[in-house]
Amino acid sequence: MKNLLHDVKETLLMGPGPSTVPPEIYAALSTWTLGHLDPQFIGLMDVIKDQLRQVMRTRNPVTIPMSGTGSAGMETVLVNLIEPGDAVLVLINGVFAGRMKEIAGRLGAEVDSREYEWGKPVDLDDVKKALAHKKYKLVAVVHAETSTGVANPVEEIGRLVREHGALYVVDAVTSLGGMPVEVDGWGIDALYSGTQKCLSCPPGLSPVTLSERAARVVKERTTKVPNWYLDLSLLMSYWEGSSRAYHHTAPINMNYALYAALKLVLDEGLENAWARHADAHAYLAEQLSAIGMDMLVEKPYRLPMLNAVKIPVGVDEKAVRMKLLSDYQIEIGAGLGALAGKIWRVGLMGYTAKRENVDRLVAALKASV
Repeated sequence: MKNLLHDVKETLLMGPGPSTVPPEIYAALSTWTLGHLDPQFIGLMDVIKDQLRQVMRTRNPVTIPMSGTGSAGMETVLVNLIEPGDAVLVLINGVFAGRMKEIAGRLGAEVDSREYEWGKPVDLDDVKKALAHKKYKLVAVVHAETSTGVANPVEEIGRLVREHGALYVVDAVTSLGGMPVEVDGWGIDALYSGTQKCLSCPPGLSPVTLSERAARVVKERTTKVPNWYLDLSLLMSYWEGSSRAYHHTAPINMNYALYAALKLVLDEGLENAWARHADAHAYLAEQLSAIGMDMLVEKPYRLPMLNAVKIPVGVDEKAVRMKLLSDYQIEIGAGLGALAGKIWRVGLMGYTAKRENVDRLVAALKASV
């Protein structure tokens, strides 16, 4: 039988994720697989937890990588913190906050949402009004909205939520490692991310952290967590303590990859990684402007790692994407939802966030549009 993997071509990943994986992480993936209760692996688990705390800027004891992609992290946080009848507020200005609303509704929460124009940030005055109107157990927002390229004012929203007394949940799937994320400094009670964006690790794990207040909410639930696989009260018996209780077979080699990815970020220095993403973004905006292409999002609210580029009038956006992929081995993303057919989503995440990659993309666009 033919081995189809022999036909896989190397592609420069400049879409909304995954990002290009560096050689150090491929090497980590090829390390000998161990048993999930092997003392060597348990020692690595403890190091990974500490690495995640450093990258997330937190001291939270409950800080672990969930087995699953970023969507598993989203579901983990919500199924552990929400019980039927809880009042939940979701701030929506893109696809991924809409998913939080959907999950919260399936859990039996009383879900309210405030919706904002796609391509614009969450409006702080409107959030303030919503919080003054009703008492909520939990408020959720996406930090870096991958569907629109907008950075939401997570720090400022956090101040409003703290005054209200609600739990504060933040989606940092796209932002972690590529721009400032301050879990403790911003009063975030629960945050989840993904490995495949600015950490440049293959998809498959979702880092999650809970504040002590949020962890207490999980312990004091009056109903069981409805998802056994994502129940943090069970998982923590595997991820902490002098003796570990089996819960599920962890993806060993994916954890090797995450360890290597976090090591690369910490060796570079968080601030240096943030600055590299910001530089690559500014360079992309400058080079696109020079060939007559504009960004969707106003400059103060743009993400450095996910760029929403307006499609020029009369251009077949899908044909261009397919040409980039087939002729230049470059992947960029299409618009989603309300922005479908209106933007390309260009990722400058992790290992991809380099000026030479911007030059390669812009040259290919000039030849393709």
